[in-house]
Amino acid sequence: MSRVTSDPFHWLDAHADQRRRAGLVRTLRPRPAESPLLDLASNDYLGLARHPEITRSGADACLRWGAGSTGSRLVTGSTELHAELEAELADFCGFEAALVLASGYAANLATVTALTGRGGLLVSDSGNHASLIDGCRLSRAETAVVPHAAPEAVAKALDGHRLSDGPAVAVTDSVFSVDGDAAPLAELAAVCRDHGAGLLVDDAHGLGVLGNGGRGAADAAGLAGAPGLVCTATLSKSLGSQGGVVLGPARVIEHLVNAARTFIFDTGLAPAAAGAALGALRLLRREPERAERARAVARELYERLTAEGLVAVPPDAAVVSVRALSPEAAVHWAADCRAEGVSVGCFRPPSVPDGISRLRLTARADLTDRQISDAVGTIVRTAPRG
Repeated sequence: MSRVTSDPFHWLDAHADQRRRAGLVRTLRPRPAESPLLDLASNDYLGLARHPEITRSGADACLRWGAGSTGSRLVTGSTELHAELEAELADFCGFEAALVLASGYAANLATVTALTGRGGLLVSDSGNHASLIDGCRLSRAETAVVPHAAPEAVAKALDGHRLSDGPAVAVTDSVFSVDGDAAPLAELAAVCRDHGAGLLVDDAHGLGVLGNGGRGAADAAGLAGAPGLVCTATLSKSLGSQGGVVLGPARVIEHLVNAARTFIFDTGLAPAAAGAALGALRLLRREPERAERARAVARELYERLTAEGLVAVPPDAAVVSVRALSPEAAVHWAADCRAEGVSVGCFRPPSVPDGISRLRLTARADLTDRQISDAVGTIVRTAPRG
């Protein structure tokens, strides 16, 4: 007869010990309103999160529409502000329609699960974001995980699927969040067209950085508005706000409104976030050079760090990935950078699919040349030596 313990969560202690031994403990570090650190860790690629025009847009929306959206989008959570934001996002990115959700994570879950199901097939890049992976798991469709950025592997996975059994959709990030490399979207789109499959692209790290004036990866690849393409994105990176969006054909958006559970049953995006995102989008229209500046900063960081002997991945957008010797080395390296005034990201397993730890640097359009030099000097000076 087994003995019943009085502590149902006693098993958590063993997991905590295992994380400590592996150097994989994560902790929350609340930041102050005014931080003295030079920020190369956030996803504020265009430097808009604290831009006075954007914060004023958010505050004005809050004062006019209220602190919360008060309900799901299908009940009371849709305002004229949400509709205005959706119309401008669709127009800016070159798609027929758009749907705004409470987060980019929710947008991916909604889209993946609503566009497939039992009998369907999802072909997922091995480097995809966790939200896409979770969407595949929840969809109940068959999921084929293929090697990273390999259109030929996608074609092979689609070859054996009969569309009469259910829809097929290839799923990929546009810019992969760990290394900052871009997916071969034109080649993937061609493969999907040849097989009658849809293509779902998470453009979280492309919107505001890639394409003409920051219109995104689909625009950069000449695919914006293509009938077989659906893009998701977040409003919390380049647009400096909060929320997610799905962009695509009008009939896809109509289907999501009726079938996507993370849209139907979730509270709508708060008006302040919608207002801030709309303000950021309008500012980006007026200042399209911000997109090119973010890319230029990323290239400069990469070139100067690799010139100093560090191993980094050539950036396709605004993310620069610098390899570390081990999880422990990455943690200490990031801590030493913080101690010297520079905040950097630290990616370790299980957040990285290849098991390689690295510092993750994010280029921002508002970084000055002096700040770039200071950041490079700090990162090189504190780098662990093997």
